Amino acid sequence: MTGASSGIGAEFARVLAGNGMHLVLTARRGDRLDELAEELQRQHMVQTLVVPADLSEPGAVEGLLGQVADREITLELLVNNAGFGFVGEIAGTDVDVMLSMVNLNISALTELTYRVLPGLIEQGHGAIVNVASVVAMQPVAYMPVYSATKAFVLHFSEALWAESRDGGVTVMALCPGATETEFFGVAGVPGWLKKQRSQTSRQVVKEALRGLERRRSYVVTGFWNYLNSLAPRFVTRKTVVTQTLKFFRPRLGAAADPEASDD
Repeated sequence: MTGASSGIGAEFARVLAGNGMHLVLTARRGDRLDELAEELQRQHMVQTLVVPADLSEPGAVEGLLGQVADREITLELLVNNAGFGFVGEIAGTDVDVMLSMVNLNISALTELTYRVLPGLIEQGHGAIVNVASVVAMQPVAYMPVYSATKAFVLHFSEALWAESRDGGVTVMALCPGATETEFFGVAGVPGWLKKQRSQTSRQVVKEALRGLERRRSYVVTGFWNYLNSLAPRFVTRKTVVTQTLKFFRPRLGAAADPEASDD
């Protein structure tokens, strides 16, 4: 479980632990991971391995999986949740932060998926959930890097779903809409969530697990989110992206803070 220190990642951990699953938890904020591990052990008597790590750093994924291998842990489910976003104008964009976003949202997820998936196929069962977003369905002005990274996650996961399904393994992209997490504060628009239909992390996770049981290639959580995800199919691409200008325009200068993100 990556990005397990808060939000959707932490909720995945709680729900899976409630189902009796032992967990490997990773994120940068080790103190939060320790608190979550204690909570899960106390409430559900499950074992947890806590591995604090910044997965955007070179070698971090290899180090994480090395600790898993050293303890002879067999993985059944990988949830790639670590990531962060940014909402802002071109002039206020920090290029280094955008590159860090690409490293975390795409590179780390890709490496983890390809290092874990062959083992799942070899054992003939298991699953990978890659957390994308409803914005993966279209380009989004003021969130160009974030929406592009999530489009990658969606397409990548759907392609691997097709390759893996006959081997008893499901790769699924999870596409939530606005969710009550720290995401919008991290992205630089802390008040934006109040203006949207939103879901709780628990609702998102429950829908994700139902989709996984049905071996879906992707799940868009929330009825209205699903309807909105279909809209780009019926209008021109120019219309799609220009409409995002009024919905996602930042009110104030935004500054992404990946140190407070869900990873």
